[in-house]
Parts: sequence; C-alpha cells; structure tokens
Amino acid sequence: MNMTELFKDQFAQLQAEDKDSKLSALREEAFSAFNKFGIPTVRHEEWKYTRIGTLFAKDYKSQVSGQVNFSAKDVDAYRLPGHEDANELVFVNGQFADKLSTIRSKDLTVLHLAEAAKNEYSEIVSKHFGHSSDYLKDGINALNTAFVKDGIFIHVKRSKIIEEPIYIYNITDAAAENILAQPRSLIYLSENAQLQIIETFATRGTEDSFTNQIMEVIVEKDARFEYCKIQNDSANASQVSTTHIRQTGTSYVNAIIVSLNGEIVRNNTNVVMEAPHCEAHLYGLYFQKGNSHIDNHTIVDNVMPHCFSNELYKGMMDENSTGVFNGKIFVRQPAQKTNAFQSNKNILLSNNASVNTKPQLEIFADDVKCSHGCTIGQLDEEGLFYLQSRGIPEKIAKSMLLVGFASDILDKINLPHIRTYVDHLVAERLGN
Repeated sequence: MNMTELFKDQFAQLQAEDKDSKLSALREEAFSAFNKFGIPTVRHEEWKYTRIGTLFAKDYKSQVSGQVNFSAKDVDAYRLPGHEDANELVFVNGQFADKLSTIRSKDLTVLHLAEAAKNEYSEIVSKHFGHSSDYLKDGINALNTAFVKDGIFIHVKRSKIIEEPIYIYNITDAAAENILAQPRSLIYLSENAQLQIIETFATRGTEDSFTNQIMEVIVEKDARFEYCKIQNDSANASQVSTTHIRQTGTSYVNAIIVSLNGEIVRNNTNVVMEAPHCEAHLYGLYFQKGNSHIDNHTIVDNVMPHCFSNELYKGMMDENSTGVFNGKIFVRQPAQKTNAFQSNKNILLSNNASVNTKPQLEIFADDVKCSHGCTIGQLDEEGLFYLQSRGIPEKIAKSMLLVGFASDILDKINLPHIRTYVDHLVAERLGN
C-alpha cells in the first residue's frame, strides 16, 4: 500500500472515531487540500533543494491507533535545565500527554484543542486555527491539519505576565517501529500579555522518526512573545517544523531557531505584521555535519505601516552536510515607513559541504527602508593564523572563531540557563 492510500484509510478511521468533534470539518477540508497538493517534489519552487518525498517512502505506525507507553521517568532524560520552575508540556508521538505535563503558572490556560474549539474559546479557534495554510500551500502543512486531534490550545489572559517559561518537549518513541508524529498547537496572547516558550525535539530508539509539527501564535496589542526552538535530534530523525506568528496588534516578537542535528530538517518561520508599529526579530543558527540537511524558510509579511523587522541567520556546515536558506520579505502597499532587514551568513568547514541561499524582497510600497544579503565562505584564514601565532593550537583557534561567529545568535537567548545549555551543545559539536 502506498502512503496516499495509507493516509486515506487512517483519515477515514480518525473521522469515524472523532466524528462529533468541532475539528472534523477542518480536517475534511485539509485532507482535500492534501490530496490536491500531494507531497512536494523538487519541481515545487519552495522545496527545490529539499527532497522531502524520500521520507514518505517509509512505513510508519498508524497515527490514530494505540496508546503511547511513556512515563514521567522516561521524560526525565529530555528535561531542560530549570524545568523545576517551568511549565512543561509533553507531546509523545505527536499526541499531547497531559498526565506527563505540568502547569505551574496560575494565569496560564492549557486545553486540548478539541475542547477549546467548543467552549468559550471557540471563536478564537475558528478565526485563527489553520491560518498558516494561507502561506504554506503544500501537502505537508495540509497533512498535519488533516490529522489534528490531540493538539493543544494555550491562552494568556489580558495583562498577565507568565513569569515561568513554557517548555515544550516533542518526544518520538521510535524504539520498535518508524513513527510519523504530528504535534499541533494554537497559542493566543491577549492584550498586554507576555509569554516565553522553549521547544525541543527528541527521538528515543533507532528506528526512523518524522515529526511534522505546526505551531500557530496570535500576539495581540502590547503583548510580548519570546520563542526559542532547539533542534538536536538523532541522525535518524527528520522534521518539518512550522512556527507561524500573527501580530494582530502592535506587539513585540523575538524568535530564535537553533538547529544542530537531524537527518532532514525543514523550518518554516513566518511572521505576519497585521498592525502598525509592530517589531519582530528572527534569529537562526545551524551547525550541521555528517549527511544532515537543514532548510530554513522564513517569511516576514509587512501588512501595515511603521513596522520594524530584523532577521539574521548564520550557518556552519561541515563534512557532507547541505543547507538551504530562503528568506522572503513582503511589504504590502499600505505598509509605508517599513524598516525590514535580512542577512544570511554561512561558513563552509568542508569541501563537501554546501549551502543554497536565496534572500528575497517583494516591495509594493514606496517609502520604506529594506535590505537583504547573503555570504558563503570559509573560516577566516588571517584570524586563524593570528591566533596560532599567539600559541593557540589550531583546533582551539578554529573553535574560538566559530564560537565568535555564532555568538551574535546565542546572545539573543534571554533565559540564562537555556543560553548555557545551548552553549554546551555548541561546544560539544566543536569537540571542546
């Protein structure tokens, strides 16, 4: 049975089991979109350098059958530093595990998405759920929505500051068989609210895992959202991870993506500025080796005037790794006085490593300040020679230069223990 037929059978099973859910109609529409778009190939411009189709040639466990056997003790191996004072949300094989999750902040609401869709939050869900599909018109995005069931809804009430960050653990249990996991979350920050989220991905076992994840975030007037995604999964783990942020009121967003390991990793990071005077910062650091492939696609859509965005992505590619950066900035006609900046810088540490980079601007307004640029090069030989001439061994000298290169991104991580944790991961990658 091919994957399309398998998904058809699994979808019919899910709809039969969950036919009374408010999400049923949304799933039906999404599955029709999946059948229309199919799995992207290299002929799809947005997937030109990422052969995602190879992942669908594998057999995966059914997405709608069986309970996941995972305990709190099992989660301990994946907890982040500072977890004792954090809100911890656990997904196992794409399903939200509320019994393994801990909510410590009294002003934080966390519900199953299906529950939120039928209570006082139903208007928010119906208005904002699935908005990412307006920007990501492909079968991968549609597939996640078609199988949404155990997603989560997070709400921060007006003027509430959540002091304790949210840690989201996406864990895939591939100890016995290949797993396709599809976590889903919808996050709503009301006016003047503040929230920090740290998200990680991990695979247990040696079988193949594929995580197709979507997070949609709505940030209202005077709200502040800070987000950090850490991808350091095993070499048998692949991901398509979408973070879609809508600034529906004048607000502040800071998003950081750190990608250190995985087989095929694709990040879609979108920021839609739907109100005047919004501010957004997007930072990315990718450090790949082996045969890993990293693909970062970003969109900053300036819909309204007087918005500011700054985007900086840096890559270090070693051994046979391959990378892609595609960054789009849209400036719509009403978005006068826009300030939008984008930069992508790459260092190739091996003759076999490669990067394809494509920064793009589409400007329909005439009173704006926008710039973009990209660089691909090797380690600074003069800097390396200088350090070695001062008695520093070559390996340490290279590490110092690479840490300096990465520090522009790492410095943007505001939680001290998470910054220290990521510093340690980078040092491990450098062999220090």
